[in-house]
Amino acid sequence: MPKLRCSKFATSILVIASAASLCAQNAPPPDLDSYVANSMKTFEVPGIAVAIVKDGKIIVAKGYGVRKLGDSMPVDEHTMFGIGSNTKAFTTAALAGLVDAGKLSWDDPVYQRLPGFVMYDPYVSHEMTIRDLLTHRSGMGLGEGDLLFWPHSTYTRDEIIYKLRFMKPASSFRSHYAYDNLLYMTAGQIIPAVAGVSWDDYIRQNIFAPLGMNHSNISNATFRPGDDYAFPHERVDGKLQVIPFEVLDNAGPAGAINSCAEDMAKWVQLQLNRGKFVDHDGRLFSEQQSKEMWTPQTILLIADPRPPLAALKPNFANYALGWGLRDYHGRKLAGHTGGVAGFVSRVMLVPEENLGVVILTNAEEGGAFDSILYHVLDHYFGLPPTDWIAAFKSVKDTEEEGAAEAMKKAEGARAVDSKPSLPLDQYAGTYSDAWYGPITIRMENGALVITFDHTPTMIGDLQHWQHDTFKAHWRDRTIEDAFVTFSLKPDGGIESARMAAVSPLADFSFDYQDLLLRPAEKKQ
Repeated sequence: MPKLRCSKFATSILVIASAASLCAQNAPPPDLDSYVANSMKTFEVPGIAVAIVKDGKIIVAKGYGVRKLGDSMPVDEHTMFGIGSNTKAFTTAALAGLVDAGKLSWDDPVYQRLPGFVMYDPYVSHEMTIRDLLTHRSGMGLGEGDLLFWPHSTYTRDEIIYKLRFMKPASSFRSHYAYDNLLYMTAGQIIPAVAGVSWDDYIRQNIFAPLGMNHSNISNATFRPGDDYAFPHERVDGKLQVIPFEVLDNAGPAGAINSCAEDMAKWVQLQLNRGKFVDHDGRLFSEQQSKEMWTPQTILLIADPRPPLAALKPNFANYALGWGLRDYHGRKLAGHTGGVAGFVSRVMLVPEENLGVVILTNAEEGGAFDSILYHVLDHYFGLPPTDWIAAFKSVKDTEEEGAAEAMKKAEGARAVDSKPSLPLDQYAGTYSDAWYGPITIRMENGALVITFDHTPTMIGDLQHWQHDTFKAHWRDRTIEDAFVTFSLKPDGGIESARMAAVSPLADFSFDYQDLLLRPAEKKQ
């Protein structure tokens, strides 16, 4: 009996069939374009860019919609968006390279690398390590101190870091998770201290250049007419509109990078390749440091999602070094979101599937990027389809209805017939907060006006709310309104003033609640 063997023709057929099967496994969802379009329409997002990396290859890098509402210029794979806190992973990657080079250790005390570094608590000042800077467990409150750079202020990075010493902790050191930005700014300043170049230049020279991220930068202040960039959009007084760019140069290491679908795909390739460059020799960081950056550091509380999103409840949730960790249908996910005024973004890695997804948007609609993300993940995981657009839209509507009801209830409960304890001009004067600095209240056309002296856009009209509480109605309507409540001394003078956001949906970076305003002593 003759031996059975494959002919060359049969072998070719097998190779072609195998390649076709592999392509089918790597291919994006067949309805990706229509799904993105539906998400954009549902959440009212003018433009979105999507990147998908699978098995080391860039499968998708493309844009949808327009860069600017009312303009026809399309979003493409090179259109830059603000990526916000997805910048944090770049900062940790830069530090990882310096760890590999022996120039620092994750567990070096911060004060040894940044002489003069001081926190409110002397024990924390001495014990805080570089690892602590990156893991949101410092004891500071959620977003504490963000008003030092958001909205854009005149403070420098070094001035902001100096002010950490005046910020009272909200919990004990290393006991609670509370997201912060200021300590990532601090971590970024370690780079010039040990490498001799600024964080900005280090990112350009050691990450952007070797990765070929030629359409990325670290400041929107460098944008020029004709450049390929998306404009920020926000819902202001109920209407979606273009808003000014928020300059974040002073917050650079925490959230200032602008990038595009193609460049972020290259970044994702590097991450999934454990720090090794895909198209040429060399590494940005070692495999050991890759593992370190994806190792749980701070345990996160797992809350029950709203019913439409119940399937997204993880079994574990942690924060690592610049990455959030959780699971979805048995796979470990490493990801992060980013948000700056007018932009939100999502980066998600699934290491065991060698899969990465990036969604960039030019409107503040997290439901848009998350609905697309989970549609893509479900496709690659082989899961039955879920209408994630409807699920996230339902949750958004519920949250907005709840916030509107809470504000309506507060409006109905206030003592509308009450009057301030003092004549209006007696509330005027210079106030100071221990960490923010000077805040001025003045009389203007018979009414009170409040200004944050180091934040040019924070000019608000103080409208009487009830008793000794006023509402700061900011003239820049992208800034969240705030209550200002004065406390009086026994003699009738002003002791202090506290602030709080009016809307329950206010971004945590408007950390009014952390301020304690005291009248400045008058010079004799």
